[in-house]
Amino acid sequence: MSHDPDPNPNKTKASPGGQDAQPHQIKERTHGREPAHGHESHPGEHAAPKGEGHHSPEPKHGEHAKAGEDAKHEHQGAKASHGHVQPTKRPPGDHRSDKPVHRPHGFWTFWFPIGVVVLLILVLVYIGLHRPAKKPPAPAAIPVAETTVRTGSINVILDALGIVTPVYTVTVESRVTGQITEVDYQEGQLVKKGDKLIVIDPRPYAAAVGQAAGQLALGQAMLDNARIDLQRYEDAFKTHAIPQQQLATQQATVKGDEGTVVLDKANLDAAQINLDYCTIVSPIDGRIGLRALDPGNIVTANATTALATITQLQPITVIFTVPEDNLGEIVPELKPGAPLRVDALDRALLKTLAQGTLETLDNQVNTATGTIRARATFANSKNELFPSEFVNAKLYVKTLTSVDLVPTEAVQHNETAAFVYVVQADNKVKTTPVTVTVTEGDNAAITGVNAGDKVVTDGFEKLQDGTLVAERQPPPKGGAKPGAAPAKPAPAKPDGA
Repeated sequence: MSHDPDPNPNKTKASPGGQDAQPHQIKERTHGREPAHGHESHPGEHAAPKGEGHHSPEPKHGEHAKAGEDAKHEHQGAKASHGHVQPTKRPPGDHRSDKPVHRPHGFWTFWFPIGVVVLLILVLVYIGLHRPAKKPPAPAAIPVAETTVRTGSINVILDALGIVTPVYTVTVESRVTGQITEVDYQEGQLVKKGDKLIVIDPRPYAAAVGQAAGQLALGQAMLDNARIDLQRYEDAFKTHAIPQQQLATQQATVKGDEGTVVLDKANLDAAQINLDYCTIVSPIDGRIGLRALDPGNIVTANATTALATITQLQPITVIFTVPEDNLGEIVPELKPGAPLRVDALDRALLKTLAQGTLETLDNQVNTATGTIRARATFANSKNELFPSEFVNAKLYVKTLTSVDLVPTEAVQHNETAAFVYVVQADNKVKTTPVTVTVTEGDNAAITGVNAGDKVVTDGFEKLQDGTLVAERQPPPKGGAKPGAAPAKPAPAKPDGA
């Protein structure tokens, strides 16, 4: 096979592969092409012979083009035979890198799926961001208990802690000294005024009464004799039988005897009183307490040990205190013939023990506590109140009329004020501040709402302004389950059954 003469004298034949190679091969630029998969470069292949191709002159333009074409053909042949590009030697002065450009294995196979996945993610994110938001479902109505604000009357009541105080309390003591011979009462007995309670040995005092009576009789006899002598002296003095001095002496003797009689009579009375003291009787109606001394014990006059204690139970009083700030309400209501009502309740405020009336207020305010004492009287006909018992007193000051009333459980409190939940026409609640003026039992008089408004009385846990509510149905009467069939009436019995 003939070949055209090679204008480049430095061109030599290629290696045993049959391919021509230049002494200074031009490194082919891949321009983005990737080397064939799975091929590696082998050193020493397609290398130019030593000693040739050095210091050759630069080819001309036409020769350079042909050399490039030949290099291209050689590259294609080398690629076809070996599947890779051999690095070539460059002439001196060519400073380009001799390192061949390689692409990673499977470049497009690896990055193309990743790019597709990233693109899909961006599309999904865009769709999610621009998708119209779904409207949340309407909240379910919260079941609550409701009531209507009504107009009515309510009492102004002052609460206070009181002590049951008897009108009279008597501590029985001995006025004489002696031995107890009788105890004529039972512990806890209700006694009447004048009932005999205790007897102290009366014999010494009865003897003293006898002595006083004898002394009085002697003195009375001496007085009678002196008066007779005086009458005689007066008659004799009229006839000038005796001097006037003797008459005056007799008159003085009569007066002395009269004084002696008076003294003897007083001694007799004192002895009689001591004798009476030997029998101790009840000075009041009331209940007697526990016995302190038994028969046989010796008591002394005016001893500190009480023989018994008697308290009056009917009527009885309760003393309680009210704040001085409420005097402006109480004093105008204290009118003759119209006493204020006072109730006495137990400690738990669950049971009314007795009902009475306000008797009076104390005459001064206690500056240490800022309160004033008040006394209420109770008939205590059934002995509901016990002396020294603690009770809760309720003083009814006055009655307010035509006020707005709600149950006390409808009024809620926060840190600053009281409020109620008012149910609007659209069944949504609104927080409304109110002022509680009076509270009585389960009712409260408030301002800030109108009669006829519906307020919530139960189910406050999840309520706030704008919450939708539904009225809770009251439980059926008799404990029957909702929806249960009514009980069938019993069949009528035939006549004569």
